[in-house]
Amino acid sequence: MSSRYILRKLLNALVTILAIVILNFVLFRMMPGSPERQTRNPNLRPEVIAAMRERWGLDKSIQEQLVLYLKSTATGDLGYSIKYRGQPVTDVVLNATGPTVLLIGLGEAIAIVVGLWLGARSGWRRGGSIDRVGNALSLIFYSMPYFVIGMPLIIIFASGLGWFPTSGMTTPGGNKTPLEAVFDVGRHLVLPLTAVALGLIGAYSILMRSSIVETRSEDYITTARAKGLPDARILRSHAFPNALLPMVTLIAINLGYVVAGAITAEIVFNWPGLGTLTVQALDARDYPLLQAIFLLIAVSVVLANFAADIVYGYLDPRVRV
Repeated sequence: MSSRYILRKLLNALVTILAIVILNFVLFRMMPGSPERQTRNPNLRPEVIAAMRERWGLDKSIQEQLVLYLKSTATGDLGYSIKYRGQPVTDVVLNATGPTVLLIGLGEAIAIVVGLWLGARSGWRRGGSIDRVGNALSLIFYSMPYFVIGMPLIIIFASGLGWFPTSGMTTPGGNKTPLEAVFDVGRHLVLPLTAVALGLIGAYSILMRSSIVETRSEDYITTARAKGLPDARILRSHAFPNALLPMVTLIAINLGYVVAGAITAEIVFNWPGLGTLTVQALDARDYPLLQAIFLLIAVSVVLANFAADIVYGYLDPRVRV
């Protein structure tokens, strides 16, 4: 792969990130209300409110705020959180990133393996029992938001059977050994992980099935069958690698959203990740925290697409032209 191709894709990614940074600033300044109104204290004197606005830099003009925001972002300084009483935004976001990566990352991994396998089997044996059942379930889960999948799981397996906790990441209290702590997190993770994985499996399975069905009619598949190769080898060595090409983009985009998390899934299961943090920051009009979260989300998606372009260039040399 030529360095010119990589440089062109990298330049496009950098320009996109710059546009996102500017849009990120403008977007939250257009929201109604302002942070000092979220204190919900009607007895605050005007001079106290003015001091709060000066402390957060809201007393400056929009142009000055934009210049300061661009400078601080370029140096890696994302400011201090309003809701979390002056804690560095970077620390607040990093604390919430771990649970989100754990939940959505594992969900992605499970969905990729199961979804690609199910889609490949369904498309290769089109019209068979696996195709009928698998495609029907994939369409159902693909059309259902995470919270719709999650609510029955809570009602049945948490409230009804009592097998798993209803919310949170850990059980409060008690001195746990490392093994007990891991087991506790695992029990809390089962239901939200199931909801996320089921939602993602549907998308991967449907697209993979469609790609396998198209690949079956290619000349090289006919040639492989004419050579007497068994179906399992044709699927594994010829159809599956070529059907993966359109999956690369979808997987890369979803991997970018691993950092963003599934907001609805985290809210339903009270999972302490970036989704829950986003809702809290929106409620508090926490501009620095919101800007950091959305910047992290957007940059993750851009970098994931950049990685997809590079991988696609290796898999299919025609896209380099």
